[in-house]
Amino acid sequence: MGSFQQLKQLTRGNALFLIIILGIGGSFQNGYHITGLSSPSPYIQRFINSSWYDRYEEPPPPQTVTMIWSLIVSMFAVGGLFAGVMLASKQAKSYEMIIVARILYGFSAGLGASTHVMYLGEIAPIKIRGAVTLTAATFGCLGKLFGQFFGLSEILGREELWNVVLCVPAFFSLVQVLVLPFLPEAPRYLFIEKGDEKACKKALQSLWGQGDYEKEMDEMLAEQEAIDAAPPKTPLQLLRDRTVRWQLLTMFLIYWSNQLSGMSTISTFSFDIFLKAGLPRDQIRYVTLCLGVSEIITSITCGLLMIEHIGRRPLFWGGYGVMGASLVFVTVTLNLKDSGEWVSYITASLVILFNIFFSGGPGGTTGTLHSELFIQSDRMAAFVLIGSQRWFVFALLGLVFPFLIDILDSYCFVLFACICLLASL
Repeated sequence: MGSFQQLKQLTRGNALFLIIILGIGGSFQNGYHITGLSSPSPYIQRFINSSWYDRYEEPPPPQTVTMIWSLIVSMFAVGGLFAGVMLASKQAKSYEMIIVARILYGFSAGLGASTHVMYLGEIAPIKIRGAVTLTAATFGCLGKLFGQFFGLSEILGREELWNVVLCVPAFFSLVQVLVLPFLPEAPRYLFIEKGDEKACKKALQSLWGQGDYEKEMDEMLAEQEAIDAAPPKTPLQLLRDRTVRWQLLTMFLIYWSNQLSGMSTISTFSFDIFLKAGLPRDQIRYVTLCLGVSEIITSITCGLLMIEHIGRRPLFWGGYGVMGASLVFVTVTLNLKDSGEWVSYITASLVILFNIFFSGGPGGTTGTLHSELFIQSDRMAAFVLIGSQRWFVFALLGLVFPFLIDILDSYCFVLFACICLLASL
């Protein structure tokens, strides 16, 4: 189905509205909290220093500040949300409250993002399921953009408001909680689990416009028969199954490469990276906003046009290749930053180029890959394994990268460049 027809079908009923509501409570939350720490990072580190001094009447050792900052970044990958904990941390002069809030937030955000993708697959007809599930990646990019936008000094990116920046996603969560009860149940759940054909047809018409949807309901039955014929596997059973070894290797290679390419660290630590590159402090937040804008435009373009016309394989190897080359040149320009201010803008341009080729390549093409590589009975186990791997690597990078950039300085990007080039090969 062409891109225009897909967009037309999305607007016939309430499906587009439901996709938006699911998005702002799902992958949007993850995206926001990846970039939401970038802009207020100098204020948070200053807050760590002042909190330590208030308690112990001496400044903290630099390595202690780096460790606390690393924990604040990485603990998002461990756990879920109580925005009040984050909001009250400043008044309580407790950096521990930020760490606890990130753990709590990560739990619910991870759960929300997982159910977001699964629910999109439940409500979408087979012929547009790929395009619908790819909206999860788009909302992840949108969340990153909002994190950068609210970090602008003209909005909330000021020292007295840094704790408010971290709590913005709570508003979107509240909107989702208030609206979701008025939206229809998943048609597949109504038809297969509850056996209510009439309610299923009504839900399909509410989502996708008027029609008889007999074909879609037949497809649901066929899918259910396939599930009944091959019961779902557990993650451990899937790992032991030799018939899916190549699928697992492919998925692990792609997701490890995505996580270790440097994209998540650039998103989270962009302020520190651009500061090290020599960009004027008052311009950095606008450059990071350009990162967010370029990422969401490329993500939408990739979902609607590039995957369909170019195919995944060229987007993977081409994307990793350009990303690797960009990081090599970033390393060179970081070492030449004293040659003039113009070098710092070349560094920023290279980082934006890296971002574009990630979003339009590996980042934009992995959203539905596990659904296409695995049969129905294996998909949930594959989803759990991939999600666990993703969060583990995110936590590891968040913990290690602040130390890595202190030790290796600009040469830390050579490691990411090597991983990108190996992934391309």
